[in-house]
Amino acid sequence: MSNYDYDVLFIGSGHACNHGAIALKMAGKNVAMIEEDKNGGTCTNYGCDAKILLDGPFEYQEGFARYNDLGMATPEINWKNLMAYKKKLIGAFDPILGQAFAKYGIEVIKGHGQLKDAHSVDVDGHVYTAENIVIGTGARDSSLPIPGAQYMHHSKDFLDLDEMPESLLFVGAGVISMEFASMALALGKKVTIIDFAPRALSQYPEDYVNMMVKKMEDMGATFAFNQSVSKVEKEADGYVVYTQDQSFKADYIVEGTGRVANVENLGLEALGIEASKRGIVVNDHMQTAVSNIYASGDVVDKKIPKLTPTAEFESNYIAYSILGLNHNPIVYPVIPNLVFTLPRIAQVGVSVDEAKAHPELYKVARIPFGKTNEWVNNRETEADYTFILDKEGYLVGAAVYSAEAAMVLDFLTLVINKKMTARDLSSMIFAFPTQTYQVVFALKPILKRA
Repeated sequence: MSNYDYDVLFIGSGHACNHGAIALKMAGKNVAMIEEDKNGGTCTNYGCDAKILLDGPFEYQEGFARYNDLGMATPEINWKNLMAYKKKLIGAFDPILGQAFAKYGIEVIKGHGQLKDAHSVDVDGHVYTAENIVIGTGARDSSLPIPGAQYMHHSKDFLDLDEMPESLLFVGAGVISMEFASMALALGKKVTIIDFAPRALSQYPEDYVNMMVKKMEDMGATFAFNQSVSKVEKEADGYVVYTQDQSFKADYIVEGTGRVANVENLGLEALGIEASKRGIVVNDHMQTAVSNIYASGDVVDKKIPKLTPTAEFESNYIAYSILGLNHNPIVYPVIPNLVFTLPRIAQVGVSVDEAKAHPELYKVARIPFGKTNEWVNNRETEADYTFILDKEGYLVGAAVYSAEAAMVLDFLTLVINKKMTARDLSSMIFAFPTQTYQVVFALKPILKRA
């Protein structure tokens, strides 16, 4: 019988923690989570869930716009009402999750957790012990150390705006800025995007990113690349953002310069656990320098995308490891990731850039899917797919530019992970007429036959 308070104690209650906590509890372990903010963490309360809820009407608006020439009017979006709906629905998640955790029998300890030793965590003066500890404290928006930084807002602020400002400036042309800017442009607002890099979304296919930038420019957006923000000043009628050789005015500034791991005040240094703003260093079993202390999710220093699904994957892996059901190092499947702009940009597996750089290893097949499938593709003629195959003919990567990219990418991820052949696809029956059916139709001629 253990002398610890818990078998496993999680620091955090987001996706990096609660999936593993539930798996462990269902296996009979005594589990608790420490949470200093809302149940469910950032994604649930301040990030992905709120963004996709607000995004919904914009998707429909984009779809209607494709039929304007047929006399169908594009509906207007009432941001104020939409935001009120978002606050009501997303605001309920915290208590709902609290009830769900209680129903599972998982205790949630409110407060800030700090490691005291390998088996002890101090929560605001009360010490709890556990055989194993999992750190899943996530990440936060980074802040530029410049004069006037206090005038800039972050993603959490934007996703809580009751009124959309008339002019917005985004510092950084990454995922957050591009997604938010897409919505602001659809509402007819003036948008400026500044980045020190030579282009937007540097981790995504350049051709598709250029298509998105061109569309946003056509809608009135201004992009300023190779520009470093040096200071922000407040004026009577708004704010001025200065770079090395330009200045820009706006009513509202959103800083989207990246994310920083929440590693401060966790007691890591005293235990010899290595960490930086990139995250906590772990081995291939998700263990820190202290073997019974694990880390999961965005707080981990890793090269793979820091996404909700990867946090969930790691959380479950740690749970199975603690249960003794998996002694192997963690091995990630291909990871689909999307930019929820309008339309979406998505990729999975081997990237387009990598494939083009190694023609001896890969074949790249680009298909103007929208132009050849307008009849089933809701008139989204600009939709474009890129398939990447290895020399054997297996699909190993893909990139998609389309409003339906999420659905398409999930299907392609399955094809990649299961190493499906043309014969495999031919052995199944898909609904018709659907976009998925047409994706299968496009894939079969280029995939390995059997």
